Amino acid sequence: MFVDLSLKITGELIKSSADNEKKVLSGHYGTHFDVMNKEFPLEYLERNGYIFDVSGLEEIRVNDIDTDRIKSDMFIGFHTGFIEEIGYGNARYFHEHPVLTRELIELLVARRVSIIGIDFAGVRRHEEHTPTDQYCADNGVFIVENLCNMKEVTGKELVVYTFPLNYGNSSGLPCRVVAKI
Repeated sequence: MFVDLSLKITGELIKSSADNEKKVLSGHYGTHFDVMNKEFPLEYLERNGYIFDVSGLEEIRVNDIDTDRIKSDMFIGFHTGFIEEIGYGNARYFHEHPVLTRELIELLVARRVSIIGIDFAGVRRHEEHTPTDQYCADNGVFIVENLCNMKEVTGKELVVYTFPLNYGNSSGLPCRVVAKI
């Protein structure tokens, strides 16, 4: 069974999000990752994956998940339910979303995961967003933001397919992400 984890893009959605976050106009709309001056490796298109249920948490810590599930080259996702609860594109969505602790981010990088997937706007907020994305990208880890439908695949062994658009000179790459159970 396949489950589309990508946010459906509509003109109304782009306008709403552009009114609240100017970066959406440079490829940072809907489901995307911040490419951070790197190339997305084609071998990352298909990854074994696991999505943790961290519903309702505002700060996701190492002890909130079973770290034994995290292996190198995986797609590791975090389902909070935030995108379904708040809705994509409004000011609260971009500025009051959950975060991963620095300790958890460092663990994911140390375990050499390929992709971190989240159902909110960034693993860190405000001035910490870009440097954290750069830290991850410099270590071969990409962060896919604004996923949806994660509840359907939480806690299951998955194969996750991530297909970024082939944009050049863009800081964000919209992508389609599909999980196979």
